[in-house]
Amino acid sequence: MPTLARALPLVLLASVALSGCAATPAAVPTASADAPVTVDNCGTSVTFDTAPSRVVTIKSTSTEMLLALGLGDRIVGTAFQDGPVPDQWAADAASLTSISDKVPSEEVVLEKQPDLVYAGWESAFAADGAGERPELASLGVNSYVSPSACQSAEQPAKLSFDNVFGDITQVASIFRVDPAPLLAEQQKTLDSIDVNGDGRTAFWYSSGSDTPYSGAGIGAPELVLETVGLTNIAADVKATWAPLSWESVVDADPYFIVLIDASWNTAAAKIERLETNPATANLDAVLNKRYLVLPFAASEAGVRTVEAAASLSKQIAELDKAAD
Repeated sequence: MPTLARALPLVLLASVALSGCAATPAAVPTASADAPVTVDNCGTSVTFDTAPSRVVTIKSTSTEMLLALGLGDRIVGTAFQDGPVPDQWAADAASLTSISDKVPSEEVVLEKQPDLVYAGWESAFAADGAGERPELASLGVNSYVSPSACQSAEQPAKLSFDNVFGDITQVASIFRVDPAPLLAEQQKTLDSIDVNGDGRTAFWYSSGSDTPYSGAGIGAPELVLETVGLTNIAADVKATWAPLSWESVVDADPYFIVLIDASWNTAAAKIERLETNPATANLDAVLNKRYLVLPFAASEAGVRTVEAAASLSKQIAELDKAAD
């Protein structure tokens, strides 16, 4: 089972040294609130002279990262949320204000007078979106992208929990808070996961109808599947997500199908499509209803990646028990 280990921002953090599957993150001291923190973020250097106090979050991964670190009070607006937050953060999320159902315009973002725009995707920072990063910087507004979502530069060659935990640590450094409690909680859950996939194959069905869009071999889907011992039928595709042909899915005949449940493309709709499409209706997983379901917001790298793996393991155990 993976454990925490990644180079951490020296301006804030002592080293986090873990060994062994059940290791516990060491306490991480915080630096002076007056000490600047500089990070390289998707090829852009960003300096935080002080901890951000007014943040616009775009995508669930960024919102939930701040909620998990106890920083919900810094959020002045959310946008493009992928679904409801988990119960453990629901109370803190109740007072948050949505400024857009999709990527907000720069004008809408600036109305909130943020000192940071924190996005789950690089594409949010565009002229026809929240604004380009140099433009925001010229206005005194910092920008930050979830590091594991970087595409233009610094993309992880293959996502690991070192990356996920490193993201948590870096965000904590920016806000001058201690990530140790959250990291310890995540590691404890990760260490408790039953690796019960037994090498069986799985198709990560994210979206699409004529052409399915699948979790591929270097991102969060691959990490989650590997963590529970499943073999991704798209593991050899060097991408985070990628289109597959239905022919390749049929040829692979996966043992399980992971269904990503989103309000705009529900798991139920995917099941109906699979069961009514002659090309897929006779797949072994479809005939035996071996479906594993995850909410969209848990399918991207972030503070819910560990939870996603734990959920799949539990669902696998339930299906295996029902099949006995």
